[in-house]
Amino acid sequence: MRILVSGGAGFIGSAVVRHLVGNMNVDVLNVDKLTYAGNPNSLQAVAHSPHYRFLKADIGDRAAMDAAFDAFRPDVVMHLAAESHVDRSITGARDFIETNVVGTYTLLEAARGYWSRLPADSKDGFRFLHVSTDEVYGSLGEEGLFREDTAYDPRSPYAASKAASDHLANAWWHTYGLPVVITNCSNNYGPFHFPEKLIPLTILNAMEGRPLPVYGRGVNVRDWLYVDDHARALVLVATKGRPGETYNIGGHNERRNIDVVTRVCEVLDRLRPDGTPHAGLITYVADRPGHDARYAIDATKLETELGWSAEVAFDDGIERTVRWYIDNEWWWRPLRSEVYGGERLGLTTTGV
Repeated sequence: MRILVSGGAGFIGSAVVRHLVGNMNVDVLNVDKLTYAGNPNSLQAVAHSPHYRFLKADIGDRAAMDAAFDAFRPDVVMHLAAESHVDRSITGARDFIETNVVGTYTLLEAARGYWSRLPADSKDGFRFLHVSTDEVYGSLGEEGLFREDTAYDPRSPYAASKAASDHLANAWWHTYGLPVVITNCSNNYGPFHFPEKLIPLTILNAMEGRPLPVYGRGVNVRDWLYVDDHARALVLVATKGRPGETYNIGGHNERRNIDVVTRVCEVLDRLRPDGTPHAGLITYVADRPGHDARYAIDATKLETELGWSAEVAFDDGIERTVRWYIDNEWWWRPLRSEVYGGERLGLTTTGV
């Protein structure tokens, strides 16, 4: 099997590539533009495998995508390339539209052109997996779960760009018959996570004795999914999922943001004590504009139809993640000093 992975140097994409190459011996072409969040160091474990190839290219470059399809001849496309940080979308929405919307359109068209030329048996087996987020569904109240049939209600530029890309992928199935499958996942965490996101930012700031920013009062709820569990689910959907279907992927690990930060502090107090509890560094800051109250995923369809289940419980996953950052300064230190130093992102021009 040959799988083309877009965005395979990113956080989730690199976990998918490591799983495909390292655990399954699948031939992979990783297509990545290597923006600020794309890091080849996340792929050191598989970089020298005969099953791994890398192409630095923009998914919005149609000629480059056509050439990649023609040269590699994939059986499956796993499309993970995306701008993904809500805070950055608030002050720089254009990149999100260009990558998440126009880039997805371009990749879909390149895939359709390649697929249409395949012989009948290869054509029937081809799949295009479009990887998305639960943020397209908007915000939940205290009760309820996002299901595959939940109406879309995106609230941020990031969520709107991903909603648009979901609709494009779905339209390419209905209009052209391109065998598309879509996934919408909850918040991921784990090793190799770029340190702008809540959990790695909290870990690294705490290790350096810096303030731990928590938006508002920290009561916003997210459903947390360990990244390796997500990678397994994506490969399963890409190879066994039914064309035209959507599968929600969640970890059944709902937590308030303040409880996530507090748990990270408790683990660090034990693994890397610093004289005083790390929770003393928690600092409440102005909330993110348009901050959704709660996300929670109903993954019943994936669990019953394809037999997947999350294996890593939240407390175990947080411990693994904290230990990884303690032990792997070689990976995060250059990012911290040269790419992103932990400053607040996503402030509007009025400073709200």
